[in-house]
Amino acid sequence: MHFSFSSFGMRFLFSTILVFATFNPEGYSYFHWVKSVFPSVTIEQAFVGVLLIIGWVIYLRATFRSLGVIGLMLAFAFFGLLLFMLIKWGWLSLDATRMVSYVIEILIAVVLAVGMSWSHIRRRLSGQMDMDDVDQD
Repeated sequence: MHFSFSSFGMRFLFSTILVFATFNPEGYSYFHWVKSVFPSVTIEQAFVGVLLIIGWVIYLRATFRSLGVIGLMLAFAFFGLLLFMLIKWGWLSLDATRMVSYVIEILIAVVLAVGMSWSHIRRRLSGQMDMDDVDQD
């Protein structure tokens, strides 16, 4: 399979949709939809909830398998420190909670997209293949 920036872009697009559909600071998310009627949940809300859980399981499982515990810790450390540098440099203010929420959600989407793409990226960088990548002809 050919891997390119557009392949990564698609993974990032879908991870962003997953993250923002689950929760976003604008109030148009699954969280807000269910919160408005909780504890009674409609069949449509349950259906969408199951779809979101399926998406999260796919992305989280692939990310955890690709990056592992150490890789995830490094990714979150990297992006967490990047967030704190943006705050320290004055590019982002903790008073702007909506903007901070957006940045954090985008960083989560990036981590998920990297996790979904890591096997391809590692193969490109090192020439080594994962056992999951070998064709079963």
